[in-house]
Amino acid sequence: MFVILGGTGQVGSATARALLNAGQEVTVVTRDEDHGADLKASGAKMAVADIRDTDAMRAVFRTGRRAFLLNPPADPSGNTDAEERANVAAILSALEGSGLEKVVAASTYGAFEGERCGDLTVLHELEQALMDQPIPAAINRGAYYMSNWVGVAQGVAESGILPSFFPADLSLPMVAPADLGEAAARRLMTKTDDTGIEHVEGPARYSARDVAAAFAAVMGRCVDVQEIPPEALEETFLQFGFSEEAAASYACMTRWVIDGKSDSVATFRKGAISLEAYIISVLSG
Repeated sequence: MFVILGGTGQVGSATARALLNAGQEVTVVTRDEDHGADLKASGAKMAVADIRDTDAMRAVFRTGRRAFLLNPPADPSGNTDAEERANVAAILSALEGSGLEKVVAASTYGAFEGERCGDLTVLHELEQALMDQPIPAAINRGAYYMSNWVGVAQGVAESGILPSFFPADLSLPMVAPADLGEAAARRLMTKTDDTGIEHVEGPARYSARDVAAAFAAVMGRCVDVQEIPPEALEETFLQFGFSEEAAASYACMTRWVIDGKSDSVATFRKGAISLEAYIISVLSG
């Protein structure tokens, strides 16, 4: 039995589906069972639990042999770093006495030791803590999610403008959630000595201009990139309703990517899904 945290989100659900397709038994942890109706229909068991409820989470872990760990994103209207660090502490506490033989955790390109830089620093802390505890731990660092662009699709369709926090021609490693799910499922099923950090990205690197072209092909209209200058990042996030703490963290993460500090990896696993194929599948579905 495999236990999947964040199993109703994009990466977690992709991991669960990959395992189910491989004939494995899966338990999806969710705060709302209705969100996982499609996975339940596909044969997954559902466990309703709050990630902060350590005793409940440990009880769920004890029903499985291995677990996929994903720290869910916090509401950006609050202090995201503090909330996500509290999630990390709860996950680590629940692992104690769980009896699991292996865990696989979702992390991110460019994770580094530091403070107040969102996932880049919070997930680095998770990585280090997992490596320091006794359960064998595999870490998958994923590239920039292709799904991050989908949230602006309606506005792009209406205006023909794709807002971008990145320079229009800056090529970045990006990855589809399904490829991250396949990579996580693979490592969940490998031997317990398959541990440490692996990087996962798509079959090529892409820019915001490539994203605009993919949108244009699906929407049948011209799409131009509108760059948000680095000096306007915090103010833009504040306009989106982010707290001051969250705006500062997200701006830090964005600048880290722009400066090329998140993609200098020697080796990585390539997924199969191109940006164009992903955009088409999502917008044409």
